[in-house]
Amino acid sequence: MCGILAVLGCIDNTQAKRSRIIELSRRLRHRGPDWSGLHCYEDCYLAHERLAIIDPTSGDQPLYNENKTIVVTVNGEIYNHKVLREKLKSHKFHTGSDCEVIAHLYEEYGEEIIDMLDGMFAFVLLDTRDKSFIAARDAIGVIPLYIGWGVDGSVWFASEMKALSDDCEQFMAFPPGHIYSSKQGGLRRWYNPPWYSEQVPSTPYDPLVLRNAFEKAVIKRLMTDVPFGVLLSGGLDSSLVAAVALRHLEQSEAAQWGSQLHTFCIGLKGSPDLKAGREVADYLGTRHHEFQFTVQDGIDAIEEVIYHIETYDVTTIRASTPMFLMSRKIKSLGVKMVLSGEGSDEILGGYLYFHKAPNKKEFHEETCRKIKALHQFDCLRANKSTSAWGVEARVPFLDKEFLNVAMSIDPEWKMIKPDLGRIEKWVLRNAFDDEERPYLPKHILYRQKEQFSDGVGYSWIDGLKDHANKHVSDTMLSNASFVFPDNTPLTKEAYYYRTIFEKFFPKSAARATVPGGPSIACSTAKAVEWDATWSKNLDPSGRAALGVHVAAYEEEIKAAAKVGSDSVDSLPKNGLEENITGAV
Repeated sequence: MCGILAVLGCIDNTQAKRSRIIELSRRLRHRGPDWSGLHCYEDCYLAHERLAIIDPTSGDQPLYNENKTIVVTVNGEIYNHKVLREKLKSHKFHTGSDCEVIAHLYEEYGEEIIDMLDGMFAFVLLDTRDKSFIAARDAIGVIPLYIGWGVDGSVWFASEMKALSDDCEQFMAFPPGHIYSSKQGGLRRWYNPPWYSEQVPSTPYDPLVLRNAFEKAVIKRLMTDVPFGVLLSGGLDSSLVAAVALRHLEQSEAAQWGSQLHTFCIGLKGSPDLKAGREVADYLGTRHHEFQFTVQDGIDAIEEVIYHIETYDVTTIRASTPMFLMSRKIKSLGVKMVLSGEGSDEILGGYLYFHKAPNKKEFHEETCRKIKALHQFDCLRANKSTSAWGVEARVPFLDKEFLNVAMSIDPEWKMIKPDLGRIEKWVLRNAFDDEERPYLPKHILYRQKEQFSDGVGYSWIDGLKDHANKHVSDTMLSNASFVFPDNTPLTKEAYYYRTIFEKFFPKSAARATVPGGPSIACSTAKAVEWDATWSKNLDPSGRAALGVHVAAYEEEIKAAAKVGSDSVDSLPKNGLEENITGAV
């Protein structure tokens, strides 16, 4: 990851202002510890903190066109930069950086270049010929970006809120899939895929098409000039990422760090993820690194985690903390880039609450809502938890082409149907169920979903709740609506996180960047309506989706046959919901 900061149209262009920009940019240096750059043009400043992944020796930013009339500061990776360079034969490139192509593309095609880019990115581009500028963010919001406005009429852009919150009168998260144009005045959406309208698709499921799309998504993300690895929790998503990456590396004999693919996992002692991760690593033959942490280690890191991830959302903090700790260990090994499995559950309906989707229309609409909100949750977590230590996370499931393929499938195929042997994400599992050249053992390929914050060890969440209970009294929680009238915390854990967040980010604009509303096992508020009992058990943990473990289906079917009901709400809870053995 890199860090970018741009201030455009400020009244003050003195040395003091330059020093202030450098000071604010320094707040992003954890994202890019390798080099710093600053370009000043009249009343415009473009700053960059670099994490060198591609062309480490010459790709420092900001980047320019040939005569330096176009300046761009970029955080991200452009995977199709070599193809795009072929369209720019008349242009002379100064570096091997994948991001330099943006400056030349703009010179050739103007503002319509964004959809040409295949990658994850946030950038600000200044055209000094007419002092116009654009800013853009990738389709799903894998890369963070914020926009703010100063009292002097200046417009600010930054990778993280901490770089602009003190100096802007108002600010907000820059919406994913959008471009800001000074010429056209304001934001407009450049990303308009068919699924965005939420209309139910009808394309028949083709397992090979889905498999090929995902393999291409993984392979293009192996573009790197530095050591890399895969985050491997042992669940379906991370295991498939590792399996596909390893198969490609073996076939291509690509140069990489050492002779084996490196994989990483974190958990409390004896946690599901540590066990599952080791099992998959042994099967694949990767160089596996296990990191253990204690509940106290995590609690001690909470304040730092909230400062870095810039949210008070409960499930995001729960999952970010172990990822934050793991990223520090990964960086200590000299690794700068990792592949991760975020996005699959949103696209394919992998969360346990999807078992209760009443029909394919509501199933599909919920996946659309989840994808649209990813930038506020899993993308934010994966990016900021890793970039806190100068590590870049790449997410192949959020590849634009894979998204197009997966979201065009008739959602009837994605529906969870135990009578047909279809558990959550069956379309993905079946696509990689290769008898001749298996990617993974069957029991791993068909292992049930486990959320990351649960998989690192169930006592992690319980420990967080206990800690919050010691610091937040009943009286404090009862008065929460007066202390925090906006997005009022409903639990002591949420109240505890909110007080920490407010300490770092006290402005109302900051708290407005965090979404709210009821949730069950990471659902949207709309999906809570699928089961009347859920409103009494609101918690983002996967364990809150009671009665949907695969082992309960046999009893469910018997009960349904007996009483003519497909509800499992009245079945005796035998603890199975506490013993989910899968992983993200």
